[in-house]
Amino acid sequence: MRPIVGITMGDPSGIGPEVLLKALSDKSLYEICRPVVFGDAGVLLRTRGRPADLRIREIDHPREALGTFGQVEIIPLSSLPDEATFPGRPGIQGGKAMVQYILRAVESALEREIEAVVTCPISKALMQKAGYDFEGHTPLIAQLTRTENYVMMLAGESLRVSLVTVHCALKDVPALLDIEAVYKTIAITGAALEQDFGIPSPRLAVAALNPHGGEAGLFGREESEIILPAVNKARTRGIRAEGPYPPDTLFYKARLERFDAVVAMYHDQGLIPLKLLHFSDAVNVTLGLPIIRTSVDHGTAYDIAGKDMADPSSLKAALRMAVEMARHREARRRRNRDPLATD
Repeated sequence: MRPIVGITMGDPSGIGPEVLLKALSDKSLYEICRPVVFGDAGVLLRTRGRPADLRIREIDHPREALGTFGQVEIIPLSSLPDEATFPGRPGIQGGKAMVQYILRAVESALEREIEAVVTCPISKALMQKAGYDFEGHTPLIAQLTRTENYVMMLAGESLRVSLVTVHCALKDVPALLDIEAVYKTIAITGAALEQDFGIPSPRLAVAALNPHGGEAGLFGREESEIILPAVNKARTRGIRAEGPYPPDTLFYKARLERFDAVVAMYHDQGLIPLKLLHFSDAVNVTLGLPIIRTSVDHGTAYDIAGKDMADPSSLKAALRMAVEMARHREARRRRNRDPLATD
């Protein structure tokens, strides 16, 4: 059966509603899943560029979803007035609503009413103004799922990158690195590649922090004192981790499929090469959660909201990846129930 995938609409004043409708105008997505939107039906009806023959059907429960192409099925969680959702002008009402979409979708995933959650973009600043003290989707979802150890991965067809540190000043990165933080990122990434991506015994490359891998301590000792011990710890536990490698050559090697993922030490180290290769179709994946969560790899883009200019490629890729992950998890559950079962 096609898995039911929940899609949160994101900030109603951003490009979320537009990319959502554009993505769900692709018939091929309905061949692999039954999408259910958590959002606001009125906002979707008012979204510029909505195909005239694309119907909006309100439902009460995800299991009511038919997954029929040409019909967007939505669980309506708000009924925002026009003035509260003007494109490009975020407001508190929309901010509170966008968080409610996330809360309900995660609850549905935990209750196994849906097989995965795919999130459209929100504003971190607006989330906090609306009264939710989180730095975005990921820490909120981690708290809702009671997950302490999780990893942010950005993935495209030719490169996957996990991050040890994420949103922090570059000057703070060295102090945030320790053996356990690097090891946990390696371990969570390896486990997720097996469980969610179906890659047996994945091979991971770990990036150095300093130029030339520290040049034997001349440019820094993080490689010898932190990163290498973490790699060795992972290897003693059966994880195929290698490194630390100088990142100026590592990503070229990784793209040639020598590695299944790269573990980067900080945000831009990993995401500059990733976005060079996958600017439009990269997917943000949260690893280590009890539920499947993928997301677009772009923001609310208020500057183009309401102008029918947004590209739905990242959302389409996030939906396809969520379906792939759901299938791998279900296959794993079947094997655990019946060791003789085959996919």
